[in-house]
Amino acid sequence: MPIHEHMDLVRVIEVRKSNGDLVPFDFQKLKVALLRSGAKKNDLDRIVEEVFFQVYDGISTKRIYQLAYEILKKESVNAAGRYRLKKAIFDLGPSGYPFEKFVGRLFENRGYKAAVGQVIQGQCVTHEVDVVAENDNELIVVECKFHHQQGRKSDVKVALYVKSRFDDLKKQFEKEGRLGQRKFTGYIATNTRFTDDAIQYATCSGMKILAWDYPTQENLQEWIEASNYHLVTALSSASKRIKTLLLENNIVLCRELIQQKDRLFDLGVPQSTIPKIIKEAEAITGL
Repeated sequence: MPIHEHMDLVRVIEVRKSNGDLVPFDFQKLKVALLRSGAKKNDLDRIVEEVFFQVYDGISTKRIYQLAYEILKKESVNAAGRYRLKKAIFDLGPSGYPFEKFVGRLFENRGYKAAVGQVIQGQCVTHEVDVVAENDNELIVVECKFHHQQGRKSDVKVALYVKSRFDDLKKQFEKEGRLGQRKFTGYIATNTRFTDDAIQYATCSGMKILAWDYPTQENLQEWIEASNYHLVTALSSASKRIKTLLLENNIVLCRELIQQKDRLFDLGVPQSTIPKIIKEAEAITGL
């Protein structure tokens, strides 16, 4: 039996979360994350044990993530790229606009026609709307809340404010006949989490919440995994400058990078770097 399964007999390791709290390290949670990334089952125990022998009391969860990624990268570029998913979203900043575009892509993958960064007149005032997603049955308005730090949460004040905006827009859509027989739905999407009060109010008021791990099913992480939409910020072969360059030119996904590889040199990506970037993008996406 793997040694980490006897950790209670050896030592209890307390790790520091992004909000500063110390909690016992959950090796099972690490195994699940590795498995979801595509790591082979036969390799899980060995990778976790390698991490086990390098962790210490007070180590940050961020550093544990880095250790696991370094090990996983040696095993599989594909799995490592998937494991970087959460960090790749944080790397979309600083403006938050690339996150809005990413959310729009995810709605498109689910069969909606999506538009990002819209200015729409409500019944009372004009609103800047992050994402509008439509199909024959539904019109969805999405407010995106992007955070740079994992510990940040969107609170009930955000939910209250967004709900008032959604109500103003819905009244105008009904007045204009834009909805027709379609259902109107308001979403708040974030790359982190919401407070319990925010979730309670959103649920009670009829809004939908999309967070990294909320709801339990059909959350942001599951949407991304189901879509196979992997971000260019997950590429270890691309420098921060190159990633920024790609995002500025509306290349958000690895699949878009592959499709537009002939543009890369003209955009300013060094010729010597292009094959490495394309190879890694193909490995992550399987395209």
